Amino acid sequence: MARAEDRSGATWCALALAGALPGFALAIALSGLFAWLGPGGMAPLNKYQFNMWIVPPLWLGICSAVFMFRSALRAWAWLGGATAVAGAMVFAIRHLSG
Repeated sequence: MARAEDRSGATWCALALAGALPGFALAIALSGLFAWLGPGGMAPLNKYQFNMWIVPPLWLGICSAVFMFRSALRAWAWLGGATAVAGAMVFAIRHLSG
């Protein structure tokens, strides 16, 4: 396991970008999953507002957790894969239920 003092500035920058770019897309996809699969489906009126406000805490959590990865490559791979899976799930749910 890499120690914190072994990380260069480039690694920190790559980890931060992994949290910012695929992390944001993952937060959006998770919000979409809650919108479609949560209580009441897309029918409740206030659900849109909740989904809008849930994205920043999700994104900040992902941005914070990204520094637990051993390398930037692992962070990009895991977050990219999770984003692809969550996005595919939103796409499938949206088209199968509507």
